Amino acid sequence: MGQIEWAMWANEQALASGLILLTGGIVGVAGQFRGWQFAAYAVAAGVFVCLLEYPRSKRAKGTSVERPAQYCFTICVKAFGPLTRNYYIRAFLHAVICIPGGFMLATVLGCVCLGIASIIYLVAAIRGEHWEPIVPAKEIRKPVAQSIKNPPQNPPPRPPAEMRRKRADDLEGEAYDNPLPVTD
Repeated sequence: MGQIEWAMWANEQALASGLILLTGGIVGVAGQFRGWQFAAYAVAAGVFVCLLEYPRSKRAKGTSVERPAQYCFTICVKAFGPLTRNYYIRAFLHAVICIPGGFMLATVLGCVCLGIASIIYLVAAIRGEHWEPIVPAKEIRKPVAQSIKNPPQNPPPRPPAEMRRKRADDLEGEAYDNPLPVTD
């Protein structure tokens, strides 16, 4: 059985947590709940977590599937170097970010989910995982096969090659053998 890549699970958990934190923050600010300043913080924290977690990391097996339009976010995350590559730092960062969310009911769920993501990132860091960017591979064009250069001349269904009538151009001096008997 294969080894679990904890960072992939943590990435999905943290992205969902950021969205939940953002949604709870919007509800808290729009409703002008008591302590709505914590909700305003949750909006900013949710946006930051979503931007940080949107680009997926390359898997150890190399079977990574990147998210749509991930490349520009990958460049931004990659620019911060070890601050974003190291999962110990991410675990600590998410743990610190989620603390103010616990002071308001609208943001508690996002806070708890981000805390769980922080724990999963800590497990990934202990196991020695780190963030690797998914860089698009350059496509190598294969040469076009000879059969593709010369497409079939007859519409389908085509008889097998030995049953086809030969064209006069292909004979090149050979005598044409008529398969039908000649009767006088």
